Amino acid sequence: MKPWVLLATAQTPGDGAELCLYQRDQEFAIQADDIELMNSRVFGSEKALATLACQKLTDDAKPRVLIGGLGMGFTVRSALDELGINARIRVAELVPAVVRWNRGVLAHLADNPLDDERVSVQEGDVANMIKRGRGAYSAILLDVDNGPNALTSMDNDWLYSIPGLETAHTALKPHGILGIWSSEQDAAFAKRLGQAGFDVEEFQVRSRGNKGGHNIIWIAERI
Repeated sequence: MKPWVLLATAQTPGDGAELCLYQRDQEFAIQADDIELMNSRVFGSEKALATLACQKLTDDAKPRVLIGGLGMGFTVRSALDELGINARIRVAELVPAVVRWNRGVLAHLADNPLDDERVSVQEGDVANMIKRGRGAYSAILLDVDNGPNALTSMDNDWLYSIPGLETAHTALKPHGILGIWSSEQDAAFAKRLGQAGFDVEEFQVRSRGNKGGHNIIWIAERI
């Protein structure tokens, strides 16, 4: 088996964790301080995050979707595939290098989603965009870390707290959807979603088609 080749590195703002982009043949991976965050062969649950959320938006003629965390573009691609021509998708990505990689060496993985005219990218913290939005979004999709137990940035803890969830509730339209990806179950977090005013569904999805381990997706509707 061929070895991994380091293509690029970057630091996350704030805590300065090192992100490393690797390639092996046609496979790509991004690691944070030697922990693999994502791999181009394992993206089923990232796509499911957008699919499950956007399928709830059939009554919205002009859906506005905020995606926190660009990853390798699979969530954005899945949202584009589910939504019509009047949709608008805003992507918040904290690490500028990840945006560059998705416009360059990673672009083909999800069929160049950032080239779609329905998509705009803002480099910065998705939390700030949520705080500024009052009834602005049909859906907010969060894949900014490994889930409620933040891995890449401890600043992400706020997103999963009661104040953060209540702020997301305010940023959504009535019956808007908050979708959250996690590497594992978290009963306490699911309870917090309910306390913040959401009707919650929890899904176990495969990380790689019908194979691989299970990840968790919460689809929470504003009530």
